[in-house]
Formats: sequence, C-alpha cells, structure tokens
Amino acid sequence: MKLSEIKTPISTLQGIGPETARLFSNLNIFTVADLLLFFPRDYKDRTKIVPLNLFEVAKEVHTVAQVVAQEWFGYGKMKNLKILIRDKSAAAELICFNRPFLQKTFPVGSIIVVSGSFFIKYNSLQCTDFEAEKISDSGALSDFANIPIPGMGIVPIYPLTQGLSQKKVFKAVQSALSQYSHGIDNDLENEIIVKRNLLSKQDAIKKIHAPQTLDEIDSARRTLAYEELFKLQKTVFLRAYEHKGELPEIDIFQATPSTANSEKIDFKSQNDFSPKQSALLKLLPFELTQDQMNVILQMNCDIDKGYEERAWILKNEIPVHKPPFTMQRLLQGDVGSGKTLVALFACLRVIDWGGQCAFMAPTEILARQHAENSARLLEQIGVRSAFLSGNLKAAGRTPLLKALKNGDIDILVGTHALFSTSTIYKDLQLAVIDEQHRFGVLQRNAIIEKGRSLVSDESSSIKKIFASPHLLMMSATPIPQTLALTVYGDLDISTIKTMPAGRKPITTYLVAEGHEQNAYNAVHAELAKGRQAYFVYPAIEENFSSDENGGGNTGGIKSAEAAFNNLSQNIFPQYKCALLHSKIPEEEQSKILDEFRKNEIQIIFATTVVEVGVDVPNATCMVIEQADRFGLSQLHQLRGRVGRGDAQSFCFLIYGKNITENGISRMKVLRQSTDGFFIAEEDLKLRGPGQITGTAQSGQLELGIADLSRDKDLLLMSRADAYAQVAKATS
Repeated sequence: MKLSEIKTPISTLQGIGPETARLFSNLNIFTVADLLLFFPRDYKDRTKIVPLNLFEVAKEVHTVAQVVAQEWFGYGKMKNLKILIRDKSAAAELICFNRPFLQKTFPVGSIIVVSGSFFIKYNSLQCTDFEAEKISDSGALSDFANIPIPGMGIVPIYPLTQGLSQKKVFKAVQSALSQYSHGIDNDLENEIIVKRNLLSKQDAIKKIHAPQTLDEIDSARRTLAYEELFKLQKTVFLRAYEHKGELPEIDIFQATPSTANSEKIDFKSQNDFSPKQSALLKLLPFELTQDQMNVILQMNCDIDKGYEERAWILKNEIPVHKPPFTMQRLLQGDVGSGKTLVALFACLRVIDWGGQCAFMAPTEILARQHAENSARLLEQIGVRSAFLSGNLKAAGRTPLLKALKNGDIDILVGTHALFSTSTIYKDLQLAVIDEQHRFGVLQRNAIIEKGRSLVSDESSSIKKIFASPHLLMMSATPIPQTLALTVYGDLDISTIKTMPAGRKPITTYLVAEGHEQNAYNAVHAELAKGRQAYFVYPAIEENFSSDENGGGNTGGIKSAEAAFNNLSQNIFPQYKCALLHSKIPEEEQSKILDEFRKNEIQIIFATTVVEVGVDVPNATCMVIEQADRFGLSQLHQLRGRVGRGDAQSFCFLIYGKNITENGISRMKVLRQSTDGFFIAEEDLKLRGPGQITGTAQSGQLELGIADLSRDKDLLLMSRADAYAQVAKATS
C-alpha cells in the first residue's frame, strides 16, 4: 500500500485520545499517513556522552550525573527549585522554574541522565531548559560507566503546537511506525530508485523518524526530497502538455528554461513585425533593448503558432485530439526594464490577427497608469483602448461593456473587474497579467475563461475542441532559478535583464534609527535641485495597522500619517507634501499622483501603495523608514520607484535599533547590489519560497522536506527523470 493511501485516523494509535487527536489536528495531522509525513525539523545527536566541562564547545551537554543537593530560592509564589548535580568532570545547577515536582522526581543521591545547554551565571554553571531522566535512586557514578544509558542515540525534534510535547509526538510516531511502516510501497519506479541510489520508501520513512546514525538522516532526507521534487516536476510537465499539446523545449540539465534571450537578432532586416507593431516601433523616441526585441520575437512565434493551428483545425475535416497551441509565458524583468512596452507589442500582434486583449493589474493606480500610457501610444495607430475598474459608475460602464461585447474595444485595461460576470468580450485572445504574484490561481483562471471558445464546428465530424486565450504573466520581482522550475515550470520564461540606456545605478545608504537627520539633509539637497522624493512607512496611522500591513496593533511601528504631520511642518515646510495610502479614495489618490508627476507636489509620504504603478523620472530620493520590517524583494521594488530618469538617484534604508540578524542580512544585500535577480536569490535563502511567490496561502508550493536552496542538484535530477517519464507517456 502507498503511504498516501493509509487513511486510518491517528485516534486508533495507542495513547492518542480525543484531546490529543485535537492537538494533532492543529498541525493538520488527522491520519496515520499525515503523521508519518510529519518530518522532524531537527535532530539532537546524543550518541556520545558530552560532560559538563565541555559546555562551551558543545552544542548540548549530554551526561550522567548525580544529584548532590536541592535548594530553594525566591519567596512566596516566586519560590523556585534548584537541583545541584555533579558528573565526573564538573558541578552544575539545574534551575527548575515552575517545576517544583522535580524535588521528588530527582531526590538527593539519585543518578540521572541530563541534556541541555549550560552557561555561567552568578559564578555557577547553570541550565534552565533541560531534559532529565532518573536511571537509579542511588549509587556511584562509576557504577554506570560501562552499561547502556537511556536516551543515548539520535533524537528527532518535531514542530509543535501548544499542549503537544516532543514526547507525545515521538511516541505517536513510533507507534505508527511499528504498526504500518512494514507494508509501505514505493512511489517511485524501482529503475529510478536504483539509478539515483535512493532508499525504498519504507526505509526512508523509518530512518527519517528513527535514525541510528547521522548518515541515515541524510540518505532518508535525500530520498524523500527527491520524491517530492519528482512528483512536483511531473505535475508541471503534465500541466504544460495539457495546455500546449507538447512538452516545453527546455534543457533539463540547466536551472532555467531555455530561451533565445542571449541570441542577438536583427529585426530590422526581417519581416518580424505585424503592421501595428511596425507602426508603434516608428513612434518610439528610443530604440528597444536587445532583450526586449528578443522577447517580442518569442511571443510573436507563440501567437502565430496558435492562430495557425486554429486555422488548420477549422480547415481540415479530420478528428483532432488536442486544442490549438496557446502561449503560456512568464515575462520577468527588473524594475524599469520595459516589460509593459513589450506586453503592448504582444497585444498588437493579437489585434492584427483580429483578437481582443485584456490587460489586468492588481491596483487601480497601476491599472490607470497602464491605461493612460497605452492610450497615449496606441491611439495614434488606430488601436481602441479602454479602462475598467470596479469604481466606474454605471453611466460610463454600460456603454463601455456594450462596446467590448461588440468588438469595438481592442484592449481593455483594468483591475479585477476584467473578469466580472457582466464583462463579456467578443473575442478575447490574450490576457496580460501584471504583478502576477498578487493574483491567485482562481483569478487567473477566471480571466482565461472569459476567452475560452469553441474552435471546431459542433455540426461537423471534428471533435469539439475548445481554445483558451494566450496568457502573458509579468513580474517585476525576478523569480529565483529554482522557483522558476517549480511554481512556474509549466511556463515558458522570458527575461529582460538589460536596462534602457542612460539609467544610473541607484546609490543605497543604510541609516540607523536615531540618525534620520542625515537622510533628511540629503533629501533637502536633492529638493533644492528641483527633484522630488518619497517617504515610505509600514503603517498608515499610529497604533493602528491597516489591512495592507497585516492587521493588529503596530506597537512601535512608524506611520505615514504621523510622519507627514511632523516632517511636512518641521523638516520640509518650504515644499508641497502629500499623504498617500490605501484608505484615501482612489480618485484622490490619482489626483495626488498626477500632481506629483507634474512636480506640483515635491514629497509623498506613503505606505507601500507606491510599490508599483508610480513612474516619475524626476523623483530621485526614496526614504524607507523601519526598512527592516519589509522583505528584500519589496524593498527592491520600492527602491525602483526612483532611478527612472537620467539623474543620479538615492535610497535611504532606515533600520530599527532592535534589528534582527536576518534583517541585517537583508540590508546588506540591498546595499551590495541593485540586481533584482541576485536579490531574488538571496530573498529565497532568507525567507523561503512561499513568502516570495505568495504561494504560502495559495497552496501552489507546499514542500514538506525539500529545500529549494539546498536541493538544487536533486531538483535537476528529478526534473530530468520526470521529463523522460512524461515524454514516454505522451509519445
């Protein structure tokens, strides 16, 4: 039987009653399979005696000691027990906070096995967090020198929930192993197990929970991580086959999908542009970068292939077993690299084929900016665009939706309203999703469903074939290589790395809290030159956290509102300042940003609403207060609001006095580099894949034991094996 098929409730295991079962349910453990797949987070190596005198060099003391005395300290309810022990090397004190019962458990003269981290305090060797077990009521330490000692071995450490102890989890797991592990079948084929030198599933499960040596932990973890990644990669390739009718062209031995980005292509000598694409190219006052040109060619090939297969299905009266090809592409590029313009070229290709496009953004600010930019560019070449949001009143909404349904709109730009029930397209052929990580799977599917259409004639002999619109997802947060193979492995990935000519790297400064005036002085110098600045804060109001900042009491979190009131009056009184956050009506937000673009406002005090959708080349200063409260990629995105013109720009990261080591690491990465791809890799190491991609809540990437930073070699091996298996099954 496969492990996943063991649906027996854990309440059937010895020692697990209703209350314990309820505690396990808090960890999403309901069945025996859930329990056996609940892997230890760490291990304690207690295979050797570590005496007290090695407390400074050892991670943990693990020794046999004798209780030599007991004392009490403190008064009244604050009275606590102190147990004095001695092993063959030294004496120490066990401080038993809130554990008076240990007076009887470990009487004077008893021999105990004790484990814990010891330290010097009040001139004594002490431990407050220890595990101990009595092995005799009396005797001499020398009597226990050559006999088996309880607790020796490797001890697994599990994640816990309140009320559930390591001891309870360990006993439950051991009970499940003894009853069910002998009948577990392999999930992987024997050929792969032999080829990759893996353990059987049965042995891997036993050794991950009850290892005899450290090497057994490594071999078990390697087997289980490989299996997890193999299943994930197989799912990715099957998904790719379903929407393309073929497996993606990839180099299975490389960490990124193969692309043509590095190949220089001379577009001007080829007829690679459709009429409207050519017209837009002539309008641009600058040349596209080589990366932009290459990505346009990639998308043109995809879009053309889809239309050619549609035409072939309609022309030939023979049965067809798969839908026509559709582009499924992720376009990633650093902040300001020109992704939006490339997406507009893709839209023009589809419009020249006679289709409609939807361009969806997560916020009205960003969607409105896209709408204004596209209208300004594309109306000159006869493209009909429109803007739709949930705030559009009925007087303007009704005629817009009618025009869309009649095919009188070529590109509809907007927010979630693009896939509402009342929004009906005549022939949606391309969906562009900007800042794609802010949309869930269901939302992406909803916009795709708006364009699904029947290709074959129901009355003909051809099987009913439905086609989906092309999908282009964009991200200004570059995807780390290993994530590109997992979460986005079924997509073709295009990358824009080159930046437009004339851009200067942003200079980043780290400023400790208490020295903010240094940053303010630098901003003053830029404002005096006629430049503009952003100040960003983690909260809207003092002692209140808005939805965009996670909810709950903010404690010592600085707010945009308080900073605006203080700094606009006391530090920058000669300049026009404005406050911007999510609680301000969207019409007013748009008005503020418009005045900022015109330099009628010099400083904006804001929350992270300015993270995307704000493009003001004259803004050269970004000040982020309490920067250690933000993630790396978010800080990089915020920093990308400046440096969008030809003037030198600056970013000041002001960090708190109680910054953590992880926070310090993030600050150093940002000071070290402005390369979003490097920053994304470091962010993966520091925060993990779920937080970076927003998949922690959506369930797209739920890894139990594999680690994308550590297991890159396993990822590539499993990828090659999964590709071969799917290729064989679909050939």
